[in-house]
Amino acid sequence: MSMNTNSTYSDRGSRASHKLGWRMPANRGLVWLALLATVSGCSTVKETTPVRTATEELLLSTATDRAIEPARFPWLDGKKVFVEDKYFESYDKGHAVGLLRERISASGGLLVKTDDKADVIVELRADALSMDMADLLVGVPGMAVPIPLAGPMTTPELALYKRHKFDSITKVALFAYERASGHYVKSAGPMVGRSYLHYYKVLFVSWKRTDVSELDQPHKKKTAQAGSPAQHQ
Repeated sequence: MSMNTNSTYSDRGSRASHKLGWRMPANRGLVWLALLATVSGCSTVKETTPVRTATEELLLSTATDRAIEPARFPWLDGKKVFVEDKYFESYDKGHAVGLLRERISASGGLLVKTDDKADVIVELRADALSMDMADLLVGVPGMAVPIPLAGPMTTPELALYKRHKFDSITKVALFAYERASGHYVKSAGPMVGRSYLHYYKVLFVSWKRTDVSELDQPHKKKTAQAGSPAQHQ
């Protein structure tokens, strides 16, 4: 009497599997994929990046402050003034236009919302309100090197000397004319202001130079006191 051993063990395993309520899969990889699917997850974080960095905004606003804050317009004292800014073309016009309006008001000009109520129209223009950037590297720049089966890898930069410069400049002007007659009244400007931030590196030593106090580290905070003379000039 002959006995098929393989068939007997297979039948026993099959019967045992049915009794336990599960069946051995043909491909164990499917089991691991199923387990990973139950524990894996993903999350997405949305990040917003403004057009200007904080450093750029500080450089531009500082240059604008230095150009406009000293301005005085005593010839507008007591006049109803409409400020026309449609010729002031710049991405960063808001701060400059607002500061010019402030200086006109501080000089005695009476700001009105519509030109039909004005004695004088003041037209603003921007000759420059921007920033230059320049880089200089003496050494070996970082390079992308292809790695088989791993993709590109960037090599570290080896700088004997490195310089990175931000130079901001504001140059604005205005002129005024009578609303009723169109007669020329007076011009002011150009008003010019500058600011800078320069980074330097020699081998492993780095430093920076700037004339913007908010970008100078370490920086001691200066507390602005309400009602100080500088705020009412």
